Amino acid sequence: MNVPIEHGARGAAVEDVQQRLLRLGYELGSSGVDGVFLGETYEAVRSFQHERGLAEDGAVGPETWAALVDATFTLGDRLLYLRLPYFHGADVRTLQGALNVLGFACGGPDAIFGAYTERAVREFQANTGQPADGIVGADTVRSVLRLRHVWADKDPALPVSLVLAPARAAEVLARTRIAVVARDARAAAIADRFENLARATEPSARVHVTSESGDPDADVVLDLGEFTPGSAPAGVPFVRVAEGGEDAVEARVFTALLGARRRPRATVDLADVPTDERGDQRLAVRLLDAVCSALG
Repeated sequence: MNVPIEHGARGAAVEDVQQRLLRLGYELGSSGVDGVFLGETYEAVRSFQHERGLAEDGAVGPETWAALVDATFTLGDRLLYLRLPYFHGADVRTLQGALNVLGFACGGPDAIFGAYTERAVREFQANTGQPADGIVGADTVRSVLRLRHVWADKDPALPVSLVLAPARAAEVLARTRIAVVARDARAAAIADRFENLARATEPSARVHVTSESGDPDADVVLDLGEFTPGSAPAGVPFVRVAEGGEDAVEARVFTALLGARRRPRATVDLADVPTDERGDQRLAVRLLDAVCSALG
């Protein structure tokens, strides 16, 4: 939101603000959601700003709007996964509290989906027979909500003790220079997710995304793209993602990297792989896990 919603404003944007305030329990008087930014709506915004430590100017600018949106997310409203900038909001806080009570430690709920929260999600997924990809989609949300009777009304900050080992092999990411060669636009999108995920796990991760033939100083190289016969780099282990199902990707890339003659390198063929947000993120997760496992 670039233009602040101020006292006296009218319209659909004001209705959106009012609906969010009502969801958070603020009183709007007898007029309710009427699309008019006066009286009770103005005071409700100021109360919200006071409680969130924001400037109490009664206007809904970018900062107040972001805080309103964060506060009104419910678990299941959106796909959650590890990335930079981190996802944050009430849905993340609910997830963290539930996982803590269920025995998958996230630490004190801070509403930020960081590396420890992702690890707790992966452990919960494995424990409930789901693919442990760290992505909170419909299946994971259903599994969490199915156990609401266990975690609802419990202290969401317990257990707060965390294993000190990194959520993913962060030390590998800190010491290893990884080059990801993106041969086309689809590959570039997955490579960017791979890099983002690596840096969200370890801020000093040494990942370099390039469209060139490779990085001569890299310790490991992944070539991503759709390859026709004979177009893949000669002599480099070749992994076709569409074969064997997505569950086989991590093992196949791991095997390819370990089987490389010199420095670890693998060509990953993305042909016939469906394109969607979850699929791209899941593939980035599996590729990063394979690299960390092979070099750990």
